[in-house]
Amino acid sequence: MSYKNLDIYKMAFNLFIKTHKASFLLPKYELHELGSQLRRSSDSVITNIVEGYGRSHYKNDYFRFLVFSHASNDETICHLEKIIMLYPEFSSEFEVLKTEYNSLGGKINNYKKWVKENWNENNA
Repeated sequence: MSYKNLDIYKMAFNLFIKTHKASFLLPKYELHELGSQLRRSSDSVITNIVEGYGRSHYKNDYFRFLVFSHASNDETICHLEKIIMLYPEFSSEFEVLKTEYNSLGGKINNYKKWVKENWNENNA
């Protein structure tokens, strides 16, 4: 098995692509400020899933990186909320992303619980 088989990875990767593209709708002066923060936090959701999976032989390390991924997901939602308030002309695009990141956050949270209760060295 690979991290690429995880639903949370697939969803996070697809959302990163959408979010990355959507960030370029922002005004030019915002691309290196809020746009960059949004791109980095959405990327962090994925990279923490991948890095954690690479350490999945050690349950506590794996869980810790899933916590980081969940926190980055929350950070991404916060950036999206700021964009929605600051740039209402783009709100429909960013509202869709926010809804999808909320869903992903729930899935990451459920997976964290599953790992905490069921993961062992044989899963790695």
